[in-house]
Amino acid sequence: MGNPGREYEHTRHNVGADAVRLLAARSGQKLELEKGLRAEMAACTLPGGSVAVAVPTTYMNDSGLAVVALVRRCGIDAVSRLVVVHDELDLPTGRVKVKVGGGTAGHRGLGSIHAHLHDPGYVRVRIGIGKPPGRQPGAEYVLRRPGRSEQAVLAVAVDQAADAVATIVDAGVEVAMNQVNAAS
Repeated sequence: MGNPGREYEHTRHNVGADAVRLLAARSGQKLELEKGLRAEMAACTLPGGSVAVAVPTTYMNDSGLAVVALVRRCGIDAVSRLVVVHDELDLPTGRVKVKVGGGTAGHRGLGSIHAHLHDPGYVRVRIGIGKPPGRQPGAEYVLRRPGRSEQAVLAVAVDQAADAVATIVDAGVEVAMNQVNAAS
């Protein structure tokens, strides 16, 4: 998930979209705008099989509109086959975790997905962006580009998140959780 437009590229809120684009690039694919889907999408071949990867072109708070359309288009018959990659304020910067189901923790993009799917049982690859410093509002924090040292940490996390999705496809969510969640 992420926000569309150049002004939001490489912000903390877009680390999920960055990871999906990296995953597509590793497969030699580029995300293309899909008519009627509110998303950019590509078909990727990973060691575990072929998958559709996508980044909504909606704003984060409306991600559910794109996700529900993608689920229909791709014939996903169980939300447990859906993987959502997103930023997470409740994890330290650079920490990546895999999780199945759960609440939204105030993340409006996840709230939108919950509202449209009516089922929180999808897989999540969470990329930690840390809490805002001091009294800085969360919305302001997530929509800013991080400083140079934080960018380097997040670049590694984006790479790890792309690896996590590949592991989910290749070996399953349990293996991915054991590998990724124990890594740091």
